[in-house]
Amino acid sequence: MSSYYYSNDGRGRGGFLSSLPPVTKNLLIINVIFYIATLLNKNFMIQTFALFYPSSPFFRWWQVLTHMFMHGNFMHIFFNMYTLLMFGCVIERTLGAKKFVLYYFVCGFGAAALHTGVEYLQMQSFMDSAALGHSGALSQISALRYTPTVGASGAIYGLLISYAFLFPKSQMTLLFPPVTMSAKWMITIFIVLEFLAGMSGKASDVAHFAHLGGALIGLLVMWIWKRRHILFDKDKI
Repeated sequence: MSSYYYSNDGRGRGGFLSSLPPVTKNLLIINVIFYIATLLNKNFMIQTFALFYPSSPFFRWWQVLTHMFMHGNFMHIFFNMYTLLMFGCVIERTLGAKKFVLYYFVCGFGAAALHTGVEYLQMQSFMDSAALGHSGALSQISALRYTPTVGASGAIYGLLISYAFLFPKSQMTLLFPPVTMSAKWMITIFIVLEFLAGMSGKASDVAHFAHLGGALIGLLVMWIWKRRHILFDKDKI
């Protein structure tokens, strides 16, 4: 996907990184550092920094934050960082660094909360099945407790919502298929597809409800800031 909105502000001197606003730049750097560390010692990084279900022996409180910097493979981090770069720069320069960093992490926390809430409902269902003696229930419980969740996608979906909220008429074009429409409708379609995929249970290796959690919290924050008339005031949160 690509966007026709672009801002440089004369900051291109000094190389690629120096042209980026500070929060977006540092998020990119931290994500890359975590990814390289994961390549060097995958088991340690996953067990320590990925997000596990609260009853898992691998769960640690800081994983609610650190899972946002973890990624499963190159394509996972590539598309998340590409989207962060494409939308984060515009949004950070519009909202200001303070608002942007708060918004990004609140969306990430919202993603973790909804994802874990859905897992809780699944766990209750599996436990009820186990109590009734259904075969396979214990393996489902074990899989849920030991399956890590990684990725910045919840926060990234928050950025998509923010962009659609700030620039609803901005034209966006998918790389494939090459369809062009307004940001408002493009991102609405993404959210609907995520919801349908999550409800269908297909592509279970994708945390669809984490994406939806980031999007919903992002929409709520945007709406609150607009109602308080501080959306474009970079000094107020």
